[in-house]
Amino acid sequence: MDFLTLKKSNCKNCYKCIRHCPVKSIRFSGNQAHIIGNECILCGQCFVVCPQNAKEISSETEKVKVLLSSGEKVIASLAPSFIANYEGAGIGGLRTALKKLGFYEAEETAIGATIVKTEYENMLAEKTRDVVISSCCHSINLLIQKYFPKELPYLANVLSPMQAHAKDIKRRNPGAKVVFIGPCVAKKDEAAYYVGIVDAVLTYEDLAKWLQAENIEIVAEPDETKESRARFFPTTGGILKTMKKDPEYTYLSLDGVENCMAALRDIENGKVHKCFIEMSACIGSCIGGPVMEKYHRAPVKDYLAVAKYAGEKDFKVEQPAETALLKSFTAIERKLVPPAEYEIKEILKRMGKTRPEDELNCGSCGYDTCREKAIAIFHGKAEISMCLPYLKDKAESFSDCMVNNTPNGLIVLNENLEVQQINAAARRIMNIRSASDVLGEGVVRILDTNIFDRVLKSKRSVRNERTYLADYNKYVEQTVVYDPTYHLLVCIMRDITDEETERQKKESISRQTVEVADKVVDKQMRIVQEIASLLGETAAETKIALTKLKESISDE
Repeated sequence: MDFLTLKKSNCKNCYKCIRHCPVKSIRFSGNQAHIIGNECILCGQCFVVCPQNAKEISSETEKVKVLLSSGEKVIASLAPSFIANYEGAGIGGLRTALKKLGFYEAEETAIGATIVKTEYENMLAEKTRDVVISSCCHSINLLIQKYFPKELPYLANVLSPMQAHAKDIKRRNPGAKVVFIGPCVAKKDEAAYYVGIVDAVLTYEDLAKWLQAENIEIVAEPDETKESRARFFPTTGGILKTMKKDPEYTYLSLDGVENCMAALRDIENGKVHKCFIEMSACIGSCIGGPVMEKYHRAPVKDYLAVAKYAGEKDFKVEQPAETALLKSFTAIERKLVPPAEYEIKEILKRMGKTRPEDELNCGSCGYDTCREKAIAIFHGKAEISMCLPYLKDKAESFSDCMVNNTPNGLIVLNENLEVQQINAAARRIMNIRSASDVLGEGVVRILDTNIFDRVLKSKRSVRNERTYLADYNKYVEQTVVYDPTYHLLVCIMRDITDEETERQKKESISRQTVEVADKVVDKQMRIVQEIASLLGETAAETKIALTKLKESISDE
């Protein structure tokens, strides 16, 4: 199963492929998608929908070039959808272009389709079968082999048009090699599994790149062959359009894997009888094949191109014996052991789904129900992180925990300055009872908008700006940040009222201390001055007394 490959560097973990995979045959590991070979039915939907082009269809162009260089006759079998992919070219135009590449000849696979539809008619004419399912679409064959093995007896054991045509070519050209060219990836697996019939398979994308590299253009060469009714095969109901109807049978055409799976369940439950069912994996049948759908999506236009090109009669073919057209199908075991109920519940619990109402079944992970997702996790195909509600709840829980437990106030505003979010700390600062009282309201109701206007106008953040909220008698330190991605203003408020009160207290004490010191100094100066004055008077009196005493002693 290497026909669908993955470019790991391109896989962006978007889960789009698993959402569109009808059988969920993709597992995720290391944030990368991996195709599970024994579960894949090669419908190619993951290739079609991948937005990063991470899925690739392997190319056998080099293998075909080797065949061409071998000297043997290499004949191209062109799927009947080619007329829609190469508008107006006709088989003549494709034949000319392919011969320039080195092909010996090019024919329409519709020739093989005529052989196959005739065998279907013969099968129904025997009236021994109750329900018959067409086996032209290899993806449908794989679907039944892998997922509906009980319905294998209803699958027509007839070669596909590609194989029938390849055998017819080799009968007419002994030793020739056959290269099938079409819009389908499953045909690569069919050619590889049933060895010796088809030697290589190219997609229209392979051929387009090869022609471009060789500078070969496809020239329109209209073909008006009336004996070409089997050209209807690549459209929904195209097989039925070519068949003769047996009145004992009901004829039904289904396209799309989901529709086919629903029909297979009805068959399994015994609700369908005496019916021929044409099944195609692709919506619109082969003209909606993965390569055409990805690069050439025009279902109405493509159908009209096929209808205009198809004739009214069958190709003239030599119908082989029934034994030459037999094809065997066996069940393909997938080897998946279902988990026990307690194991499913344990995984659901890890996904945060402990009650039935927690199981949203939103399908964002790619699985229809949470239980299917849990089973996929058990089988190693999915990861818990693929659950979008789980991730959202986890992120919101973490975010809410951070926001509501931070000691800082937090307010988020839109560009109209309307409150989008407010946490408990901010409500405490502004004495707001409930967030619902202000959510969606203008912030002007609770705060001065000056700082927000400045940030909104300049688109530059303001950090740690102190302000006094007079209405709340609170001092805060505000940081306002503008988020240009989501056009939001985030205001972080740190309540510094206690700090500011403490600071003012200290300033008051300092002022009082300075005043007391000034008073003490003044008083001390006065005392010094008074002492000095007293000392001066005493010294003068002493001087006078001593002078008189001196004079008295001198007179004696």
